[in-house]
Amino acid sequence: MGTHEHKKHAPRKVSIGIITVSTTRSLEEDASGNWISEQARKAGHEVVHHQVITDDAELIASTVQDVIRNRRPQVILTNGGTGITKTDVTIEAVSPLLSKILTGFGPLFATLSFKEIGSAAFLSRATAGIVEDTVIFCMPGSLNACRLACRELIFPELGHLVKHAMD
Repeated sequence: MGTHEHKKHAPRKVSIGIITVSTTRSLEEDASGNWISEQARKAGHEVVHHQVITDDAELIASTVQDVIRNRRPQVILTNGGTGITKTDVTIEAVSPLLSKILTGFGPLFATLSFKEIGSAAFLSRATAGIVEDTVIFCMPGSLNACRLACRELIFPELGHLVKHAMD
């Protein structure tokens, strides 16, 4: 069965959890997370969780696990903590939880980012994979990066991803 056929049988509506990793933003000031939430709802998806947490690896890992266990989203979209500073620990927190890695996401995101911001694009460690039966994306925290990742890569494939993750 080809991609077109898979997408035809994929769910049109998925449940989404949003986790913003930031030591400076509150839920009200979470431009990226709020934009993701608004766009997801406009596309007909259900946002079952939205939270801002600090850049702490143990907290990030436990929050992802708690959200999966208690809110049961089909997709988790994290933003923030994917850079190279000492406080950027989202990838270190999430990577050990991944049973599968979607190896194409990071390079595709970097390629698209390069077209917008030039060589600084390689500073992001954007990652995606599967935790249990939940698809998870780890994106940079900037609003422009979230818009780019969601519009160009994530939202067009949400149902398709969820269908495969649950098979």
